[in-house]
Amino acid sequence: MQFLLAFVVAAPLLGALAAFLPAPPGLKGKSPEQAVLRHGVTVTGVILAAAIALALGFDHDAPARFQATTDISWIQALNVRIHLGVDGISLPLLLMTALLFFLCALYSYFKLPEGPSPKAFVALLLVLESGTLATFAVLDLLLFFLAFEMVLIPMYFLIARWGGAQRQAAAWKFILYTLLGSVVMLLGLLLIGLNSGTFDMVALASDNGRELTHTTQLLAVLAIGIGLAVKTPMWPLHSWLPDAHTAAPTVGSVLLAGVLLKMGTYGFVRILLPATPDGMATFAPYLGAFAAVGIVYGSLACLWLARKGNKGDLKRLIAYSSVGHMGFVLLGIASMTPTGVNGALFANIAHGLITGLLFFLVGALKDRYGTADLDTLAGATGAALYGRAPRLGAFLAFAAVASLGLPGLAGFWGEMLALFGAFEPAQGLSRPAFLTYMAFGAFGTLLTAAYLLTVVRRVCMGDPKARPEPAPATASGPALELADIQRYEFAAWTPLVALTVLAGLWPAVLLGLTDPAVQKLLAGGNA
Repeated sequence: MQFLLAFVVAAPLLGALAAFLPAPPGLKGKSPEQAVLRHGVTVTGVILAAAIALALGFDHDAPARFQATTDISWIQALNVRIHLGVDGISLPLLLMTALLFFLCALYSYFKLPEGPSPKAFVALLLVLESGTLATFAVLDLLLFFLAFEMVLIPMYFLIARWGGAQRQAAAWKFILYTLLGSVVMLLGLLLIGLNSGTFDMVALASDNGRELTHTTQLLAVLAIGIGLAVKTPMWPLHSWLPDAHTAAPTVGSVLLAGVLLKMGTYGFVRILLPATPDGMATFAPYLGAFAAVGIVYGSLACLWLARKGNKGDLKRLIAYSSVGHMGFVLLGIASMTPTGVNGALFANIAHGLITGLLFFLVGALKDRYGTADLDTLAGATGAALYGRAPRLGAFLAFAAVASLGLPGLAGFWGEMLALFGAFEPAQGLSRPAFLTYMAFGAFGTLLTAAYLLTVVRRVCMGDPKARPEPAPATASGPALELADIQRYEFAAWTPLVALTVLAGLWPAVLLGLTDPAVQKLLAGGNA
């Protein structure tokens, strides 16, 4: 188990280096480009298999205990250790990350975005995977910061070199926002580590802030919270996200929404809730307020983009929907109750699966039509996907109703539990304030249904005879007829559909892992 976790974290880096080596005889395929893309699929597939083996070997009777741990001294002067481990909170995120990277590598093998060398693309994808997996596996504050920062450069280049229109500006905005937030976060992490005498996250959780004064906790929560809020992204620190999603290639958008946003909310749960409980209790009402505003703001922005005549970009619309969905995650965390935090963790996984699927689908529409502009897609009467590409239309409708929180699908449980957490927040928090936030959240669910059903009506329904045309002819070839789902798309999307249904019908699979770990975390390691 120790080896498996260390392998899962380190193997993508080794795979990134190997991407630049000549392909072994017999594995070259038809071209060097195909060989390196096959290498990416193989490495991410092996990592996914190792993550599944790790989950199978995990002691599900003790999900609150860190397992598969490695603890080696690294920088003795600062008492920094290479400390790895997983519990019921981090294991689902680790598995989802490995799955999404494998599906993105598989999709890219058949549909590589236009850009420079495929070797660089695969290497950056694997470095990005290593950083995200390490974020969910490390148990040292400074290692967490290094892993948190490790993802920035690969994602910057994926947007800047393989993205679409305005990619340079979007990439710069992404990295400037996240770097500035990270600088402030580092100060907060150092404040905790130096004042408590340890950077070990397990020791800090067990101590439950007793070694830190109230002022120190307030400063730490403010500094670390800003860095995490930028990555989440929390309103009003979200403005980098729509531009990044709109410009990013399809797999970049899938990974940004499905994995990178979860790093911010994971930091709130793993670091701030257990290590600085008094500081979090002071800031929780403000965090809840920002979350509630974000839910409504994101939904209203999507509703405006979905309206006819507003030239709404579908990728931009889904990006704004993420602001709303992550608002539910932050609201659950702000409640500081087991119910709310479990809802936040469940909503994290649901959002990764459903929004990852939505970005795959919108990317496929953009490939077919040459645009993601909703007015262009819908034309005068609607894009009529049900009639022209019925399987693609069915997948899009499924993802939309899952995203709006239909009972029986994964999106329902996380939002419901987050609202229940706000209904009865932790002792010492203002219940009238959180009831107000709950009302805002409930109103946001209605707005979410409104804009997603509008998108389904405009894209899936309509007159097939009065249809928008597919992407026009280019120098590389003639215009193509609108194609339904291809085999490689079906292979990449079906696991997300299946897991969305499984988590919706059997939420105990996930809650059985997270609840004992959350109970222990909120009790200061004593549960």
